[in-house]
Amino acid sequence: MRLSRIIMALTLGLAVVAAPTAAGAAQPQPTPSPSGPQQPPQYPPQPPALTVNPSTIVLGQTVTLTGAGFGPNESVEHTVAATPLAAGLPGQAPARRSDGSTVAMAPVAYQAAAPLRFTVRADAAGEYSTRHTPSVTGRLTFTAVGATGRTATATLTVLPRERPTPTPTRKPHGGLPVTGDNIGTPLAVGGGLLGVGVVLTIAGLAWRRRNRFGTGSTR
Repeated sequence: MRLSRIIMALTLGLAVVAAPTAAGAAQPQPTPSPSGPQQPPQYPPQPPALTVNPSTIVLGQTVTLTGAGFGPNESVEHTVAATPLAAGLPGQAPARRSDGSTVAMAPVAYQAAAPLRFTVRADAAGEYSTRHTPSVTGRLTFTAVGATGRTATATLTVLPRERPTPTPTRKPHGGLPVTGDNIGTPLAVGGGLLGVGVVLTIAGLAWRRRNRFGTGSTR
């Protein structure tokens, strides 16, 4: 009887001691904070860009191509396609050169040259700059394709060289244009010949008169 009471007392004591521990374990535990600095959110990379400066030139001039947004040290292949300049529509403003002068757009009857290709390597920031001198006139489209597949395009207008303005024809007082050589030279030659003829005629008459008088005195 006494042994059973002792066992019951021990059981109650263990139950009283274990109750707070079980209650604490049932409560939600706080989530531990991650160690180290918080990582920034990942954003998609910016698309690449390609610019041409200046955007309109005359054949023979050089432009600067600038690319950005490519991968570090990425190899970028460029393709240049040329199309003829279309004739200006009625009322359309003429094209403007880089120096501010204007030129009317005229139809060009030629087949565009085959596309050109050249490769440029970007720097560690994914940027590059290169110079290019077009060999044909027309509207040129530059397409830059990186090794990773990223693509950018830019356009350039190449105008033909300006032809020299012809010298206007001098007009006499009569208002008609003078064609051919100057008429002053033939007139001068004709006047000289006429003078020579008059001198020869006078000399011939004097010679004949002299001979006639000389013959009469001899008789």
